[in-house]
Amino acid sequence: MASVNPYLNFNGNCEEAFNLYKSVFGGEFFMISRFSEMPPEFPCDPSEKDKIMHVSLPFSNGTILMGSDAPKAYQRPIEASNLNVAVNVDSEDEANKVFNGLSAGGTVTMPMAKTFWNAYFGMLTDKFGVNWMVSYDLNPKK
Repeated sequence: MASVNPYLNFNGNCEEAFNLYKSVFGGEFFMISRFSEMPPEFPCDPSEKDKIMHVSLPFSNGTILMGSDAPKAYQRPIEASNLNVAVNVDSEDEANKVFNGLSAGGTVTMPMAKTFWNAYFGMLTDKFGVNWMVSYDLNPKK
């Protein structure tokens, strides 16, 4: 079965964003590499040598959150309103922890609340412009 893992691009603050995500979701970076680590035949802009070329943060159920800083030579990422990273958790307490951690310094678009579709659910945009949906199924199927 194929897997789908979010890959986020940033304008120079990937490391800061992923340190936040690590503090929220726990775990350790599986990989973190910088542009300075590229082979000599692929030189990087000296001003970007400490930026993140690739980072991966595994968390529950085999999902891996990945990201990088976009080099100046590439199109700069823009905040997109048509994409949300959906996170499903195992309890209301975990939903609150994840939601509060991700929303710190960001914008809450829908506070955590019980919904008519029988979930505890909320939406936010974090301080890095990434849209998140946090959900806990109040009646999980067994």
